[in-house]
Amino acid sequence: MRRVLITGLSGVGKSTVLARLAALGHRVIETDDDGWLRDVQVEGPDGRTTTEPLLVTERLDAALADEKGELLVVVATARNQGELYDRFDAIVLLTAPVEVMAHRLMTRTTNPYGKDPAERAAALTYKETVEPLLRRGTTLEIDTGRTGVEDVVAQILRHIGLATP
Repeated sequence: MRRVLITGLSGVGKSTVLARLAALGHRVIETDDDGWLRDVQVEGPDGRTTTEPLLVTERLDAALADEKGELLVVVATARNQGELYDRFDAIVLLTAPVEVMAHRLMTRTTNPYGKDPAERAAALTYKETVEPLLRRGTTLEIDTGRTGVEDVVAQILRHIGLATP
């Protein structure tokens, strides 16, 4: 079985790609769903303590150990995801231009995050601060602002050596 982690910022199309892979019959995990993230107190560089959602690695390890199916795709963006990279065959970073991300955040219907202007502004700053960190461990980067979901899915499947639909 192949295991793929898809990561990226809000508004790059992770959920859309995951839904398409699920429709093709592949096993998928959306870590924004209940139980995959746990709020943890972390100290920031300024010394202040904040709450941050981190992946529940024990639960993901159990899911990754389950050999059902040809492919398991996990979508996650969390500070501790790098701890799991060695358990995946591929780490795929989805990106998009800021204007595309902003439009998607304003118009999406499946998730309220980013509808509030302050939230959206904060999310877009992550393009400069967080995306470079995500890029470090990736095996494939796809700009979803320049290609459709079918092409994105085909690129991912080709990357791990599976036939495209």
